[in-house]
Amino acid sequence: MPLQFVVDTCAHTIVPTDRPGDVASWFSDDGFMRLSDWWLQASFPRKYSYGFRWLGVPIIQQPGDILMMQDLIFRIRPTLMIETGIAHGGSVLFHASMLTLIHSPIASRPDRPHVVAIDIDIRSHTRQALDHSTLRPLITLLESSSIEPSALSSVKQIVRADDVVMVVLDSNHSRDHVLKELRAFAPLVTPGSAIVAMDGIMPRFAALPGAQASWRVDNPAAAIQEFLNCPEGAPFTIDHSY
Repeated sequence: MPLQFVVDTCAHTIVPTDRPGDVASWFSDDGFMRLSDWWLQASFPRKYSYGFRWLGVPIIQQPGDILMMQDLIFRIRPTLMIETGIAHGGSVLFHASMLTLIHSPIASRPDRPHVVAIDIDIRSHTRQALDHSTLRPLITLLESSSIEPSALSSVKQIVRADDVVMVVLDSNHSRDHVLKELRAFAPLVTPGSAIVAMDGIMPRFAALPGAQASWRVDNPAAAIQEFLNCPEGAPFTIDHSY
């Protein structure tokens, strides 16, 4: 059952109705987190994240997440990004543009930096949007399920020994699918880089209009926890700075 709070706009406090003694100031870390969580939940039924574009193409991400992703990319400085899930293509262009800003062209390797994007169904309007971009030479599109062995084989043929590889998982967000993606692509991630499983916030939305109750347990965060408890996950830790 969703939590209920009392918000006092005069005292600038927020209090759970089932814990009247748990008073948090708006300006405290706890109070700010409570208010932020409300805002995120309110944004979900409105499809707020669907209203943004990158280089004219829908990206379907929260603006704050976009900024945090650019910071992570800048820190890691990957030469090759592997992305599962393309949708309209905005995130593909975002990743390609970030790599272009970070890296000057490598004369001996004109195919780097590069983005490999995988989707089970690449729509014609998505291909058209990407084909019209000046970043298109930096992008390889693979139409396949991201957990098909043939897709992984194709990606491995693109990866080179001196690449810095970063992976972003943003396709099917079910626990089982993300776990299979983690096991498949984690070995390609270079030391010091990252694998990012998007939409771990799904449990917070499970009771909202347009969501599914199953999201409480069937989500990328559950896949991450199981992966970290497996031998394949031993080299990885969760970066809580984001």
